[in-house]
Amino acid sequence: MISKDKWAEIIKDFHKSKFPEMIERDIVIPTKIPLKRAISIIGPRRAGKTYEMFQLMKKLLMETKKEHLLYIDFERADLGVVEAKDLINMLETYYELYPKNKKIWMFLDEIQNVAGWEKFVRTALDENIKIYLSGSSSKMLSKEIATSMRGRNITYTMLPFSFKEYLKKRNFEYKKYFSSDEKAKIIYFLQDFMKYGGYPEAVIYPKEKEKILKEILETVIYKDVIERSRIRNVKVMKLIIGSLINSTEFSVNKFYKYLKSLGIKLGKSILYNYIEYLNDAFFVFMVRKFSYSYKHAEQSIPKPYFIDNGFLTISGIADKGRIMENLVFIELMRREANIWNYESFTKQKVDFVIKEKKKVKELIQVSYDIQNFNTKDREIKSLLKACKELRCNNLVVINWDYEGIEKYNNKKIIFVPLWKWLLEKR
Repeated sequence: MISKDKWAEIIKDFHKSKFPEMIERDIVIPTKIPLKRAISIIGPRRAGKTYEMFQLMKKLLMETKKEHLLYIDFERADLGVVEAKDLINMLETYYELYPKNKKIWMFLDEIQNVAGWEKFVRTALDENIKIYLSGSSSKMLSKEIATSMRGRNITYTMLPFSFKEYLKKRNFEYKKYFSSDEKAKIIYFLQDFMKYGGYPEAVIYPKEKEKILKEILETVIYKDVIERSRIRNVKVMKLIIGSLINSTEFSVNKFYKYLKSLGIKLGKSILYNYIEYLNDAFFVFMVRKFSYSYKHAEQSIPKPYFIDNGFLTISGIADKGRIMENLVFIELMRREANIWNYESFTKQKVDFVIKEKKKVKELIQVSYDIQNFNTKDREIKSLLKACKELRCNNLVVINWDYEGIEKYNNKKIIFVPLWKWLLEKR
């Protein structure tokens, strides 16, 4: 059990510390919390969740003193294993230090490291403590957590920098209209962003970005996947990651047969679990093919997408079409879209199907070079086929630099450059 002396040291050190310099993000998280609700900030490791907490605390200092704020990082090496009862001990220590403080804002960073934290949070909410949580596990979105919190949780997702946030860090002001020089600058920045992604550290320290991305990748794989999920067969996990990165589709059945050919015996259910662990760590997302039949959708072979393009680049992926498609996926996820792929009975494919409730809202093709006649013809035919089969007339082709509206078979197709689509208001 963690001693009260240790908790007192941590609490007092925080109150004496200064906040680091911060970049204000586009995400809007309230400082006025609805009655007896915890605010959860989830997302991948090193995407900026902790700094967002600091940003919120800085805003709160306009109406209260720092002693009313309580921040604990549960990834501190000197804490070791923290149990639910340690949280009670921590709060008791705070009250002993500040017995007159009745209004408290509690910030619990990487809370998923504490087993049974939900009961403590519910109790603290009942005592009118304002609570912010952060976690690098998507399980904090799961039905199990929603049930254990009994509907007393509001979740916000923090991802690496968007292109708009990236430009803000590069001191480039977003406007409605741009000069040719400004547009050229945007394209220059977009080339870097598409290649190396938006992890804040990699953007802030561009000379060290490849080293930073490799370190983040290793930390995610070992700490958030192998250690957290207690993976025994590390070799198989590495083989899965390599296969996902180098594939545009991933079949567990085919991978199972591949392992068998190597003399590795492992059940398919374990392989499915390994994929789920990677998803839980916000590393990879498996997007299935859209179908009005739930069974057909679940049986389809999914496409893997990754949380940041930098992971693809440092792994040797240089295909501009694939990198561009992955970037569009990340932005769609940031916009909280319900994302699917599509393949017609004649094998014509659409990169993204956006579903809203029971209807298909939008069909999106992503193509780097739309100037190539054969490429453009293929993308248009696929869109028109899906348009008819899915009864959706909102057709978009995101490409590198062509903008226009064209009609085919009385159907309007919008062509939009990637930079403009990334910066559009939503």
